[in-house]
Amino acid sequence: MDALLRRRRAVCFAAALCCFGLVGYALYAQAYLGFQPCPLCIFQRIGLTALGVCLLLSTVVPDKPLILRRGAAVLVAAAAVSTIGVALRHLYIQHLPEGQVPVCGASLDYMLDVFPLTDVLRKVLTGSGECHKVDWTFLGLAMPSWVLLWAATLGMVGFVASWRRAPGSIR
Repeated sequence: MDALLRRRRAVCFAAALCCFGLVGYALYAQAYLGFQPCPLCIFQRIGLTALGVCLLLSTVVPDKPLILRRGAAVLVAAAAVSTIGVALRHLYIQHLPEGQVPVCGASLDYMLDVFPLTDVLRKVLTGSGECHKVDWTFLGLAMPSWVLLWAATLGMVGFVASWRRAPGSIR
């Protein structure tokens, strides 16, 4: 196994571990610190988990054919972009003035039991009053801000590592 393949695999594996570590911290914050996640927080956890899985997939993809590596890179980018989108929506809701905050709706568990998945996605992404509350910050940034930064960073690292060609290769 050449050095570039080992390096790509190490980078993607480390990025995947970071994703799983972030989700682990969110679960810790819920179980031991008492922070209850809103529906958008749960979707961000799903997004980070999906990003971690795509990064792990990138570690097992061989260097040739190139299309497999590029496909893995596109999956990493798609997972990162969707996670970033949910985090941006969450930040938008958190920064709405009090009078414009959507009212609290049904819990995610209830909606999943009663509504079709497309309706649940639409309702969750429009947000609710519980998504407006900021009860955790670190260095002045709320959790969705950190998810946004980490998803963008880890997604870019995984994408670049999986996309680029080995120096001197033609195809």
